[in-house]
Amino acid sequence: MAHIGVVGAGRVGAVLAAALRSAGHDVVAAAGDSAASLHRIETLLPRVRHAKPTDVARACDLLLLTVPDDMLENVVTQLVGAGAIREGQVVCHTSGRHGLAVLASAIEIGARPIAMHPAMTFTGTERDLDRLSGCVFGMTAGDAEREYAEGLVADLHGIPLWVPESKRTLYHAGLAHGANHLVTLVSQAMELLAASGAEDPAATLRPLLSAALDNALEQGDAALTGPIVRGDVKTVQAHLHDIAENAPATIPSYVAMAKATADRAVLDGRLLPIRAARIVQLLDEALVRVGETGPVSGARRTSRSDLR
Repeated sequence: MAHIGVVGAGRVGAVLAAALRSAGHDVVAAAGDSAASLHRIETLLPRVRHAKPTDVARACDLLLLTVPDDMLENVVTQLVGAGAIREGQVVCHTSGRHGLAVLASAIEIGARPIAMHPAMTFTGTERDLDRLSGCVFGMTAGDAEREYAEGLVADLHGIPLWVPESKRTLYHAGLAHGANHLVTLVSQAMELLAASGAEDPAATLRPLLSAALDNALEQGDAALTGPIVRGDVKTVQAHLHDIAENAPATIPSYVAMAKATADRAVLDGRLLPIRAARIVQLLDEALVRVGETGPVSGARRTSRSDLR
C-alpha cells in the first residue's frame, strides 16, 4: 500500500487517486486551487486533506503529479527546490507528451520517476472510474521502477503500453489527433446538421459515427466511404458551396480532411488520380474564396443552442 499525494486535483488526478484509493492505497493529501478541483476533492476523495503542493509532496511516498504539460517541469523544480521531494520517493506524472526527462531535477536527488498516461478522456466524475477498466496507460520508467509501475496500472485495472522516451511526443500526438480533433470534427458536423434543420444532430450522427469508428478501428483505410472515395466531384462541389453559405468557418477543416482522404483513397487505388486532382482543385478554390471573404462574412453562424 502506498501513501499517495496528488498535486493537481483536476479531472485526471482526482479520478486516478480515487481509483487507487479503492484498490487499497491511502490518499493522504491533495492540492488544487480552483473551485472545480476543490469540488472534485470533496466528492471523489472525501476526508482527504486539502494542502499546499509542498505539504502534499512531503506527506506521501508516491507523489502523483497531474498538472498541465507545460507546467510540469516548473512544478517539479519548485518542489525539489523547496525540499519537498526526497530520495527514494516515487514521483509519477500523467502527461502524455513527457517521459522521464521532465522529472530530471527530482531524479538528480534520487527520486524514482514514472510516466503513466491514461489514454482516455476524463469528465472528472465518478463516471470515469468504470472507464479505467481496460484503459491503456502509456508508460515510461527505468528498469528499477518498471515492476512498481506495472503494479499501479494493475491496481487501476488498466493495460500498460511501454513507450520509449524518444517516442512520447509521437504517442501523444496520435492520441490528440484521434480524440481531441474528433471532438472538433463532430461538433462541426452537428453544426452543419443543425443548419440543415435537424432537430437532434447528435441522434442523427450517433449510429453513423459509431459504425464508422468501429469500422475504421478494425479496417483502417478500407473503411473509407463517401463522395471523395467514389470520385463524386459534383457532390464535393455542392458540399463546399453550401458549407460556405451556412458555416464558412468549417471550410478549412473540411478542405484539410478531404485532401487527406483523397490522398489515402488514391494510394489504395479506389480514387483515380485525375478525379483526385479535380477534387483538390475545387477544395483549394473554396479555401481561397473563404479567405477572401472572411470566415463569417454573409453567413449564419450556428449557435450552440441549436444543437441541444
